[in-house]
Amino acid sequence: MIKRIFKAVLFDLDGVLADSAMEHFKAWKKLADDLGIAFDIDINERLKGVSRMASLDILLEKASRSYTNAEKIQLADRKNGYYRTIIEQLSPDALLPGARDALLACRDMGLQTALASASRNAPTLIERLQISDLIDYIADAGAARHSKPAPDIFLMAAKGVSCDPQACLALDDAKAGVQSAKAAGCFVIGVGDRETLDEADAIIPNIAAFRPADYCR
Repeated sequence: MIKRIFKAVLFDLDGVLADSAMEHFKAWKKLADDLGIAFDIDINERLKGVSRMASLDILLEKASRSYTNAEKIQLADRKNGYYRTIIEQLSPDALLPGARDALLACRDMGLQTALASASRNAPTLIERLQISDLIDYIADAGAARHSKPAPDIFLMAAKGVSCDPQACLALDDAKAGVQSAKAAGCFVIGVGDRETLDEADAIIPNIAAFRPADYCR
């Protein structure tokens, strides 16, 4: 692989650095149960990498009635309340193997680090995971006009560390996230399944396999 000059690494959070997918699943499942809507792992897969409101729309596809925008906002807030209660119990054990080493490797190479997560709870999560000192900037998912696969969140992350997107490596584990980072102009590393993430510039099986030195010169 030809190495390039990169100045920053933009990370998705869930599924890349940490495993809080089950916490999200539990919160969405509780909301679905409240509403009498069937919810399973397959539906949960469709929620990966997309915003809370977009996820709610997917959940409500099987609802027996329609909901107003005001009702949807209330439902999204209820789900977030469930999720925040659950993540209060989160510990650094939820970091995926190799995640801290990957962040430290970025530090050692003088690379800026930023989160480009669809989760509005990212600041709380990184505190619970005890990696706040290894993240230079957190893009505010609530301020992104369009959710993934639109490029907004990765553009915000790049701007937050004062880097051109083309000088950024981006890591994401979801198809929508890969598309988002590509649209922003980043060099994209898909983390996970090769078939799902085939639009990425490179693919690694997990964050433990990420070594910035493999891509940067």
